[in-house]
Amino acid sequence: MRIRDIKKDALASLKGRWGIAILLMIVTYAIYFIVPSTAEIIASGGFGVWINQENATPAASGLSTVVSLALAPLLLSFYWVFLDIRRGREVSIGTLFSNLSGKMYIKMIGLNLLVSIYTILWTLLLIIPGIVKGLAYSQTYFILKDNPGIVLNDAITQSRKLMDGYKGKYFLLNLSFIGWGLLCLLTLGIGFIWLAPYITASLASFYQRLIENRDAQIAGVLE
Repeated sequence: MRIRDIKKDALASLKGRWGIAILLMIVTYAIYFIVPSTAEIIASGGFGVWINQENATPAASGLSTVVSLALAPLLLSFYWVFLDIRRGREVSIGTLFSNLSGKMYIKMIGLNLLVSIYTILWTLLLIIPGIVKGLAYSQTYFILKDNPGIVLNDAITQSRKLMDGYKGKYFLLNLSFIGWGLLCLLTLGIGFIWLAPYITASLASFYQRLIENRDAQIAGVLE
């Protein structure tokens, strides 16, 4: 579970698939950021009114927040598609939306809210425990993808167990992209078009390594 190996694995999974990876990123983030902003502008009375306001009205801000929560499953699906890429499966823009049908969409919203609530409650106690719990819960959404019928609290519990001994490694993996992020700022943000898929692929690779290690340990015990 060396960080450089995880990132190398991520780049290998993106080889020959950068085009679809970048397109997925553009579509996902365009929808996730533009739609709530548009809702806020409309609720504020139009662009002219909105641009002249120092702060959005409570109603406009509330609507924007609700829309963002409703679109949260789209972000989760984005991560799921990159896990499919890591596993060598064929993906398309349609794959991004096919994950959002029926009961799964509701479960994704529920899981997002539940993880957020637990993390906030821990953070209210102390900042550090909140960060630690956030790291422990980080694999919850991938677990839901692999176990669609799982009870939400069980997905959180599985993530905590899976991350036992790996929270520091996950933190350092995310930290390792700071340098790239600063370089992207020098390109006026254009570099993020490549960095965002790279980070997402690395997180998917991290999860894949985790479950492979777990399965290997279970197999070793059974032998």
